[in-house]
Amino acid sequence: MFFKRGFVITFILLLTISALLSGCSGGEKASSDGKVTLNFWSAISPGTEEERKTNELIKKFEKEHPNIIIKTQVITYDMLHDKLVAAISANDAPDLSWGLSEWFGELNQMGALQDLTPYINKWKDKDEIYPNVMKALTYEGKVTALPQYLGIRALLYHENMLKESGMASPPKTWDELIDAGTKIKKATGKEAFGIAGSGVRAPQELLAYLASNNVKIAEKQKDGKFKNTWQDNPDELNRVAEVFSFYKQLLDKGVIKNDAKSWGWQEEDTNFSLGQYAMVVNGPWIQDREKESPETMKDVKIAPPPFNEKPATFLEISPLYLYKGSKHPKETWEFASYILSEEWQKSVRATNSPRKDVVSNSQWGKGFTALTETGVTYPEVSLGGITKNMEDSLAKALLEKENPKKVAEWLSKSINQSLQKNGQLSN
Repeated sequence: MFFKRGFVITFILLLTISALLSGCSGGEKASSDGKVTLNFWSAISPGTEEERKTNELIKKFEKEHPNIIIKTQVITYDMLHDKLVAAISANDAPDLSWGLSEWFGELNQMGALQDLTPYINKWKDKDEIYPNVMKALTYEGKVTALPQYLGIRALLYHENMLKESGMASPPKTWDELIDAGTKIKKATGKEAFGIAGSGVRAPQELLAYLASNNVKIAEKQKDGKFKNTWQDNPDELNRVAEVFSFYKQLLDKGVIKNDAKSWGWQEEDTNFSLGQYAMVVNGPWIQDREKESPETMKDVKIAPPPFNEKPATFLEISPLYLYKGSKHPKETWEFASYILSEEWQKSVRATNSPRKDVVSNSQWGKGFTALTETGVTYPEVSLGGITKNMEDSLAKALLEKENPKKVAEWLSKSINQSLQKNGQLSN
């Protein structure tokens, strides 16, 4: 009796393990006719022109590659990260997916991504990708992601509001931006500038302002790990304090609306597109607002973001992640490289392509891509705690009105604590 019961339990366990193993790696086994199915997780917005063009190109790819079937699953960005982490932990990642650049360090630390260097070295189009973009997707000497599009930030401004204020051109420096606040407020009754004080865009903007004052949030050390060095270098710490002083001046001198200190990206984009303030550092997606607000968007022009020590902007790279667990790495590369092809990019990414040979002549294209070389990205570390630290530092400076140098010291300490927690802090 015991033997039979033990045999049944063992048999059930073996069946369960077998079932788990059969679905625990990316992609699907080739069918009996030799066809390969690739699982592709995308965060594309349903019903858009982008989705229509993407689906057309996928069908074209499948026709030209009759042995490959693309199985697309659309997952919103707010769910995609956690779903990917869970799938990777269960050895059930897709073959490839969209993602955010903020996940690059984390996914590499998890050992989840393919080393694409052998493919890149043989790829005929490799020199068409901006060099600093490829460098940003290199981890420990290996290319581990591809750039499917860029979200470069530029200064967008309502030309009519600046003209009404007697300004012949947009501000080039922080000081000029502060001075513009009074002129624009007096002439139009509206604020000069907008920021994101909270949410995912807040640390992106802060990163760029730090870069434009010649400081980084963490630097790689000789041991290959990272450290925030501000407290070891008084000059760096003072430059960081200047950044938080700049934020405080924007608020205290009325250059931004009082409630901008807690805005997320939605409020920042919507209020600019409606002409509620004159200028914002933002991405090319704002063009989509022309359809919703044609009258208030018709005078929008583009310029480089204001800086202090050197020109800099946030270079948002939307990565295409290819996962180690794929049963079909060669076919996955074939599809991924097609997404980066000139044909695909000209059709889907005409204004925000990572390719140097795909540049739209409109201001929404060349106005942004011209800034690529001044773009900065996050270091290749796990960022969850660090971006939260950066967002909290803005709250300390703008909401709690703490001393800028104290905020700089707090952020430096917090970044290193986050690096230590992730095992990435240099000794």
